[in-house]
Amino acid sequence: MHKKFHIRSGDLVFVNKGEYAGQTGKVLSVDRKKYRAIVEGVNLMHKHTKPNAKSPQGGIIEQEAPVHISNLMLVDPSTGQPTRIGRRRNDKGKLVRYAKKSGEEIK
Repeated sequence: MHKKFHIRSGDLVFVNKGEYAGQTGKVLSVDRKKYRAIVEGVNLMHKHTKPNAKSPQGGIIEQEAPVHISNLMLVDPSTGQPTRIGRRRNDKGKLVRYAKKSGEEIK
């Protein structure tokens, strides 16, 4: 049984804690076992790489490191503000996420 998180890949999120607090970015991937997500342009680190087929030059590459899920809030699609997430059944009986601030369903 996998865990249900308030964010998914492709969501626009707001970072509310840490060095990158106040920044927004798109979620690239979510690690369910470690409760972490990789957010585009947030928590950048330097990785030293040897020359290989992908990067023949080698050198230092800047890439995103995972951020803990608890430090992220989903951005409400209608208002553009960070919001908490709830779950409810829609008119078809399917469980969907909705923004607590606006009450709007999140696709």
